[in-house]
Amino acid sequence: MLVTGAARRVGAEIARTLHAAGAHVAVHYRSSASEAQVLVGELNAQRPRSAIGVEANLLDIGNLAQLVDTTLGAFGRLDVLVNNASTFYPTPVGKITPAQWDDLLGTNLKAPLFLSQAAAPALREARGLILNLVDIHGQRPLRRHTTYSIAKAGLAMLTRSLARELAPQVRVNGIAPGPVMWPVDGADEALQAEIIARTQLKRLGSPRDVALAARYFAVDAPFVTGQILAIDGGRSLGE
Repeated sequence: MLVTGAARRVGAEIARTLHAAGAHVAVHYRSSASEAQVLVGELNAQRPRSAIGVEANLLDIGNLAQLVDTTLGAFGRLDVLVNNASTFYPTPVGKITPAQWDDLLGTNLKAPLFLSQAAAPALREARGLILNLVDIHGQRPLRRHTTYSIAKAGLAMLTRSLARELAPQVRVNGIAPGPVMWPVDGADEALQAEIIARTQLKRLGSPRDVALAARYFAVDAPFVTGQILAIDGGRSLGE
Protein backbone atom coordinates (compact mmCIF):
# COMPACT_ATOMS: atom_id res chain seq x y z
CA MET A 1 0.00 0.00 0.00
CA LEU A 2 1.16 3.53 -0.81
CA VAL A 3 -0.27 6.48 1.14
CA THR A 4 0.65 9.99 0.04
CA GLY A 5 1.07 12.68 2.67
CA ALA A 6 1.22 9.94 5.30
CA ALA A 7 3.70 11.38 7.78
CA ARG A 8 1.10 13.08 9.96
CA ARG A 9 -2.53 13.98 10.57
CA VAL A 10 -5.15 12.00 8.63
CA GLY A 11 -2.62 10.28 6.36
CA ALA A 12 -0.70 8.88 9.31
CA GLU A 13 -3.89 7.54 10.89
CA ILE A 14 -4.86 5.83 7.63
CA ALA A 15 -1.40 4.27 7.46
CA ARG A 16 -1.65 3.01 11.06
CA THR A 17 -5.16 1.64 10.62
CA LEU A 18 -4.52 -0.24 7.37
CA HIS A 19 -1.18 -1.47 8.69
CA ALA A 20 -3.05 -2.92 11.68
CA ALA A 21 -5.34 -4.66 9.18
CA GLY A 22 -2.31 -6.38 7.64
CA ALA A 23 -1.02 -3.98 4.98
CA HIS A 24 2.61 -3.23 4.21
CA VAL A 25 2.83 0.55 3.97
CA ALA A 26 4.91 2.98 1.94
CA VAL A 27 4.72 6.25 3.88
CA HIS A 28 5.09 9.08 1.39
CA TYR A 29 6.24 12.49 2.57
CA ARG A 30 7.65 15.65 1.08
CA SER A 31 9.01 17.80 3.90
CA SER A 32 8.01 15.94 7.08
CA ALA A 33 11.00 13.59 7.12
CA SER A 34 11.35 13.32 10.90
CA GLU A 35 7.65 12.57 11.40
CA ALA A 36 7.73 10.00 8.59
CA GLN A 37 10.74 8.28 10.15
CA VAL A 38 8.98 8.09 13.52
CA LEU A 39 5.88 6.56 11.93
CA VAL A 40 7.89 4.04 9.90
CA GLY A 41 9.77 3.05 13.05
CA GLU A 42 6.50 2.65 14.93
CA LEU A 43 5.02 0.39 12.25
CA ASN A 44 8.17 -1.70 11.84
CA ALA A 45 8.33 -2.21 15.61
CA GLN A 46 4.93 -3.83 15.38
CA ARG A 47 5.80 -5.92 12.30
CA PRO A 48 9.38 -5.92 11.00
CA ARG A 49 10.01 -4.78 7.42
CA SER A 50 6.37 -3.83 6.94
CA ALA A 51 6.87 -0.10 6.31
CA ILE A 52 9.17 2.21 4.39
CA GLY A 53 9.42 5.96 3.97
CA VAL A 54 9.43 7.43 0.46
CA GLU A 55 10.19 11.08 -0.24
CA ALA A 56 8.81 12.78 -3.35
CA ASN A 57 7.51 16.09 -4.63
CA LEU A 58 4.17 15.10 -6.12
CA LEU A 59 4.21 18.16 -8.36
CA ASP A 60 7.20 16.65 -10.16
CA ILE A 61 5.09 14.43 -12.38
CA GLY A 62 8.10 12.83 -14.03
CA ASN A 63 9.16 11.16 -10.78
CA LEU A 64 5.81 9.61 -9.82
CA ALA A 65 6.61 6.33 -11.55
CA GLN A 66 9.67 6.02 -9.31
CA LEU A 67 7.42 6.36 -6.26
CA VAL A 68 5.44 3.35 -7.47
CA ASP A 69 8.60 1.43 -8.38
CA THR A 70 10.08 1.98 -4.92
CA THR A 71 6.94 0.58 -3.32
CA LEU A 72 6.98 -2.43 -5.63
CA GLY A 73 10.67 -2.98 -4.96
CA ALA A 74 10.05 -3.07 -1.22
CA PHE A 75 6.89 -5.16 -1.11
CA GLY A 76 6.61 -6.93 -4.47
CA ARG A 77 3.10 -5.70 -5.20
CA LEU A 78 0.75 -2.73 -4.82
CA ASP A 79 -2.80 -3.39 -3.68
CA VAL A 80 -3.93 0.05 -2.50
CA LEU A 81 -3.05 3.61 -3.46
CA VAL A 82 -4.36 6.30 -1.11
CA ASN A 83 -4.19 9.79 -2.64
CA ASN A 84 -4.27 11.70 0.63
CA ALA A 85 -1.70 14.50 0.17
CA SER A 86 -3.38 17.88 -0.04
CA THR A 87 -2.66 21.59 -0.06
CA PHE A 88 -5.16 23.90 1.65
CA TYR A 89 -5.18 27.68 2.05
CA PRO A 90 -7.56 30.55 1.20
CA THR A 91 -7.75 32.03 -2.31
CA PRO A 92 -10.50 34.67 -2.24
CA VAL A 93 -11.78 35.71 -5.65
CA GLY A 94 -9.99 38.83 -6.85
CA LYS A 95 -6.71 37.76 -5.25
CA ILE A 96 -6.10 34.35 -6.85
CA THR A 97 -2.68 34.05 -8.50
CA PRO A 98 -1.55 31.64 -11.23
CA ALA A 99 0.96 30.17 -8.76
CA GLN A 100 -1.80 29.39 -6.27
CA TRP A 101 -3.89 27.81 -9.02
CA ASP A 102 -0.97 25.62 -10.12
CA ASP A 103 -0.18 24.62 -6.53
CA LEU A 104 -3.73 23.78 -5.40
CA LEU A 105 -4.81 22.11 -8.63
CA GLY A 106 -1.45 20.37 -8.87
CA THR A 107 -1.44 18.81 -5.42
CA ASN A 108 -5.16 18.12 -5.07
CA LEU A 109 -6.01 17.00 -8.62
CA LYS A 110 -3.11 16.71 -11.07
CA ALA A 111 -0.89 14.59 -8.80
CA PRO A 112 -3.64 12.06 -7.95
CA LEU A 113 -4.39 11.63 -11.65
CA PHE A 114 -0.81 11.03 -12.73
CA LEU A 115 0.10 8.92 -9.71
CA SER A 116 -2.98 6.77 -10.31
CA GLN A 117 -1.94 6.42 -13.93
CA ALA A 118 1.57 5.34 -12.91
CA ALA A 119 0.18 2.84 -10.40
CA ALA A 120 -2.55 1.44 -12.65
CA PRO A 121 -0.55 -1.51 -14.11
CA ALA A 122 0.44 -2.80 -10.67
CA LEU A 123 -3.05 -2.21 -9.29
CA ARG A 124 -4.60 -4.07 -12.23
CA GLU A 125 -2.34 -7.04 -11.55
CA ALA A 126 -3.30 -7.03 -7.86
CA ARG A 127 -6.98 -6.25 -8.55
CA GLY A 128 -6.50 -3.38 -6.17
CA LEU A 129 -7.99 -0.12 -4.98
CA ILE A 130 -7.44 3.61 -5.48
CA LEU A 131 -8.80 5.69 -2.63
CA ASN A 132 -8.99 9.47 -3.06
CA LEU A 133 -9.37 11.87 -0.14
CA VAL A 134 -11.88 14.33 -1.53
CA ASP A 135 -13.70 16.86 0.71
CA ILE A 136 -17.30 17.84 1.36
CA HIS A 137 -16.30 21.21 -0.10
CA GLY A 138 -15.93 19.54 -3.47
CA GLN A 139 -19.73 19.70 -3.48
CA ARG A 140 -20.38 22.58 -1.08
CA PRO A 141 -17.96 25.42 -1.91
CA LEU A 142 -16.01 26.83 1.01
CA ARG A 143 -16.02 30.62 1.25
CA ARG A 144 -12.63 32.20 0.41
CA HIS A 145 -11.30 28.82 -0.81
CA THR A 146 -12.46 28.92 -4.42
CA THR A 147 -9.43 27.21 -5.95
CA TYR A 148 -9.33 24.46 -3.32
CA SER A 149 -13.05 23.75 -3.78
CA ILE A 150 -12.60 23.54 -7.56
CA ALA A 151 -9.70 21.12 -7.15
CA LYS A 152 -11.65 18.83 -4.83
CA ALA A 153 -14.67 18.92 -7.14
CA GLY A 154 -12.34 17.78 -9.90
CA LEU A 155 -11.00 15.01 -7.66
CA ALA A 156 -14.54 13.76 -7.08
CA MET A 157 -15.10 13.52 -10.84
CA LEU A 158 -11.67 11.93 -11.28
CA THR A 159 -12.71 9.26 -8.76
CA ARG A 160 -15.81 8.38 -10.76
CA SER A 161 -14.01 8.58 -14.10
CA LEU A 162 -11.20 6.28 -12.98
CA ALA A 163 -13.74 3.84 -11.59
CA ARG A 164 -15.08 3.45 -15.13
CA GLU A 165 -11.73 3.54 -16.88
CA LEU A 166 -9.96 1.01 -14.65
CA ALA A 167 -12.84 -1.45 -14.13
CA PRO A 168 -13.14 -4.34 -13.71
CA GLN A 169 -9.65 -4.95 -12.30
CA VAL A 170 -9.33 -1.83 -10.10
CA ARG A 171 -11.86 -0.33 -7.72
CA VAL A 172 -11.76 3.46 -7.23
CA ASN A 173 -13.56 5.20 -4.37
CA GLY A 174 -13.37 8.41 -2.41
CA ILE A 175 -13.78 9.70 1.13
CA ALA A 176 -15.10 13.23 1.68
CA PRO A 177 -14.23 14.34 5.21
CA GLY A 178 -16.03 17.16 6.93
CA PRO A 179 -14.91 18.69 10.25
CA VAL A 180 -12.51 16.03 11.50
CA MET A 181 -9.41 18.17 12.13
CA TRP A 182 -8.76 21.90 12.21
CA PRO A 183 -6.26 23.43 9.76
CA VAL A 184 -2.60 23.50 10.80
CA ASP A 185 -2.81 27.26 11.38
CA GLY A 186 -5.90 26.78 13.57
CA ALA A 187 -9.36 28.27 13.63
CA ASP A 188 -10.82 30.65 16.19
CA GLU A 189 -13.16 29.23 18.82
CA ALA A 190 -16.26 30.98 17.50
CA LEU A 191 -15.71 29.54 14.02
CA GLN A 192 -15.11 26.08 15.46
CA ALA A 193 -18.36 26.26 17.39
CA GLU A 194 -20.24 27.43 14.29
CA ILE A 195 -18.87 24.59 12.16
CA ILE A 196 -19.68 21.95 14.77
CA ALA A 197 -23.20 23.34 15.19
CA ARG A 198 -23.83 22.76 11.47
CA THR A 199 -23.22 19.02 11.79
CA GLN A 200 -26.13 16.75 12.62
CA LEU A 201 -24.11 14.97 15.33
CA LYS A 202 -23.03 18.27 16.96
CA ARG A 203 -19.44 17.25 17.48
CA LEU A 204 -16.06 17.18 15.79
CA GLY A 205 -14.96 14.01 14.05
CA SER A 206 -11.43 12.60 14.12
CA PRO A 207 -8.77 11.24 11.78
CA ARG A 208 -9.73 7.81 13.11
CA ASP A 209 -13.21 8.22 11.59
CA VAL A 210 -11.63 8.78 8.17
CA ALA A 211 -9.21 5.89 8.65
CA LEU A 212 -12.05 3.50 9.50
CA ALA A 213 -13.76 4.48 6.24
CA ALA A 214 -10.51 3.76 4.41
CA ARG A 215 -10.37 0.33 6.04
CA TYR A 216 -13.95 -0.33 4.95
CA PHE A 217 -13.11 0.37 1.32
CA ALA A 218 -9.84 -1.58 1.47
CA VAL A 219 -11.06 -4.62 3.41
CA ASP A 220 -14.83 -4.92 3.48
CA ALA A 221 -16.12 -3.46 0.20
CA PRO A 222 -15.04 -5.70 -2.71
CA PHE A 223 -18.23 -4.89 -4.67
CA VAL A 224 -18.08 -1.10 -4.23
CA THR A 225 -16.55 1.25 -6.79
CA GLY A 226 -17.14 4.79 -8.01
CA GLN A 227 -18.52 5.90 -4.64
CA ILE A 228 -17.65 8.87 -2.43
CA LEU A 229 -18.46 8.49 1.25
CA ALA A 230 -18.99 11.63 3.35
CA ILE A 231 -17.43 11.40 6.82
CA ASP A 232 -18.85 14.64 8.12
CA GLY A 233 -21.24 14.05 10.99
CA GLY A 234 -24.15 14.84 8.66
CA ARG A 235 -22.81 18.26 7.64
CA SER A 236 -23.56 17.59 3.98
CA LEU A 237 -27.29 17.29 4.77
CA GLY A 238 -27.38 21.07 5.03
CA GLU A 239 -28.75 23.34 7.70
